[in-house]
Amino acid sequence: MKFYDRTTELQILEKNWQQSANRSMMTTLIGRRRIGKTALLLKSAENTPFLYLYVSKDNEQVLCRKFQQQAQNALGLQFYGQVENFGSLFKELMKYGENHHYTLIIDEFQNLLGINAAIPSEIQDIWDRNKDKTHVNLILCGSIYSMMKRIFDHSDQPLYGRRDSHLRLLPFSIETLKYILADHNQEYKPDDLLCLYMLTGGVAKYVALLMDARATTKQKMLNYALSPDSPFLTEGTELLISEFGRDYGTYFSILQLIASGMTTQNEIDSIIGKNTGAYLNNMHEDYLFISKNTPLLSKPGVRNIRWQIDDCFLRFWFRFVYPYQGLIESNQLSLLKQYVTDNYSQFTGRTLERYFQEKTMQSGKFTKVGNWWDRKSKNEIDMVALNEFDKTCLVAEIKRNKDRIDIKDLQERVLALPSEFSSYQIRMEGLSLEDV
Repeated sequence: MKFYDRTTELQILEKNWQQSANRSMMTTLIGRRRIGKTALLLKSAENTPFLYLYVSKDNEQVLCRKFQQQAQNALGLQFYGQVENFGSLFKELMKYGENHHYTLIIDEFQNLLGINAAIPSEIQDIWDRNKDKTHVNLILCGSIYSMMKRIFDHSDQPLYGRRDSHLRLLPFSIETLKYILADHNQEYKPDDLLCLYMLTGGVAKYVALLMDARATTKQKMLNYALSPDSPFLTEGTELLISEFGRDYGTYFSILQLIASGMTTQNEIDSIIGKNTGAYLNNMHEDYLFISKNTPLLSKPGVRNIRWQIDDCFLRFWFRFVYPYQGLIESNQLSLLKQYVTDNYSQFTGRTLERYFQEKTMQSGKFTKVGNWWDRKSKNEIDMVALNEFDKTCLVAEIKRNKDRIDIKDLQERVLALPSEFSSYQIRMEGLSLEDV
């Protein structure tokens, strides 16, 4: 699949490149695995001198020898003898920047901690002494959010306060997803787009896998995702174990429960058999896999919390793949496909809500988008979108089938909205699969 979008990110990276001509610049880029970080960085540097280093989990000597050879090939940099540690290598790369303006990309930067915990301190010392007299556009890229956050955001860490620019790469927008699908299937149907959103959430690698396989319709996408050699079947495990480590079992169980519809901590605790508050907070604050969903305009400290999985692919994976590993291992994928088909409409009903909430927020017309429910969960509204500046509010009932939308019933639920909404001019709307 060709390169799509990322206009804003490319503009920021270009600006940083230009600024690094005067003095060295440090940029950090984070984003989940498969989001397209490497493709973005290589695209941004394609017309400039650059060195790309991927931090594999080798020992320090092996890694430095590999990096030394790559520096010689990419930059023509000549070393005197064999470089045995990363600090010495980084010192030579910074020294090269005294007379050369170039981009240095270090991908999966957080892996350096596992190789030698002292490396960030070495980088800090060399950087502080050389950044003002060199011309290095340094980009440190990582996919394990918790570790990158610890390295750069904790005040007791050596690289705290050193970066000049920070980017977090997000999934493709819904408009970009539409453009990509139309580029590969001009006659796509609304359910094809919803299925693409459900399986990928706009994650670049997943979109590319489907498009390159010519899986551009709902059925072809599901067939690809659930085929014996599909990377979608193992992706969840590979993605999450690197984050959670040895304690992944409890995290996996919690995510499975949330994906199945148990979204309150009381429900989760009753199944897990212990207080899961710390696990939920870790996944929310340190890993960014889940978020707290509260009724819009709730007062601070409200306990009416529902947890939700933010990543569309993980929501699908924990609902339909992880619980049925036995079927996958015994190669009974036809049964799994039938199960997904039987539950598809119900599952994508909630996905459609998320789709319209995201689409509405990306429209740039609203400052807050979410949903609302009362304490007894009797009155629920699928989407509430607020513009806090002009005091307008959109409330929407969302159904796959437009014939099931009942605006009169929605009007009754709007009457149950609390007094915080009284200053807003409220408009009601019904949204269905036809409106995607």
